[in-house]
Amino acid sequence: MVNSPNRNRNAFAVLVLILLIIAAVLYLNQPDRRTTGEKIGDAIDALPQGPDAAARQLEDRTKGQRLGDEIKKATDGQ
Repeated sequence: MVNSPNRNRNAFAVLVLILLIIAAVLYLNQPDRRTTGEKIGDAIDALPQGPDAAARQLEDRTKGQRLGDEIKKATDGQ
């Protein structure tokens, strides 16, 4: 069977989707590269949400973990 243009287009779309997923996973798993000053600033900004939220800002967490915290905060209505 000869490859049709639709089959080639579908294969290309799947390849692009796989590459986007890999790039997203790599981006979200990057280490925390904030400076100490940035972490302290984020902790001060988080103080109104409580001391636990402020202390969490001082931890080394990946971008994915921080994004998950923001999603949880938004869905909890805080």
